[in-house]
Amino acid sequence: MIAILDYGSGNLRSAQRAFATTGHDVHITSDLEVALKSDGLVVPGVGAFAACMNGINEIDAADVIRQRQVAGKATLGICIGMQILFSDGLEHGKHKGIGMWNGSIDALDAPILPHMGWNTVEVTGSTKLFKGVEKESFYFVHSYAAKKSVGVTQAWTTHGEKFLAAVEDGPLSATQFHPEKSGQAGLTLIANWSAGL
Repeated sequence: MIAILDYGSGNLRSAQRAFATTGHDVHITSDLEVALKSDGLVVPGVGAFAACMNGINEIDAADVIRQRQVAGKATLGICIGMQILFSDGLEHGKHKGIGMWNGSIDALDAPILPHMGWNTVEVTGSTKLFKGVEKESFYFVHSYAAKKSVGVTQAWTTHGEKFLAAVEDGPLSATQFHPEKSGQAGLTLIANWSAGL
């Protein structure tokens, strides 16, 4: 079973539909016990870093993400759900993140913001997520991003400057783009992730 964490942020229904294409049962939940025990946990997120962290803190979900990492259980962060996995975010002041990875989420240095639309990725390292879609484009909507390497495998995209588009770090993975909005390439990435559950 795949759980999509409901903490007041994210495109929950579109994510549910996309992840259901894998054949797994997909449940939207704010129940931490369900989130902890699920085969796969998806942490979506839209809006601002601080608002998403407030939502996470209100339901005490950060510990669930940490416990799943220790237990080797798959977790996937999407968009701001990726950003809050870092130490802190610098959008509208400095705000503490969950701290799964060291690094700050900072504003992109680009002539046009937000970075909105389709862009390609460059994968470094051995990838499971991007198997078969390494050369495809994915759909981004953001103005802030991580800019330093973390995890085992990274995917990079350039919009004004180079930034982290995805991370694969054992059971913990994340994408800055929205796989659920990225057409067939996104569905393939979701299938690749769920294949390991």
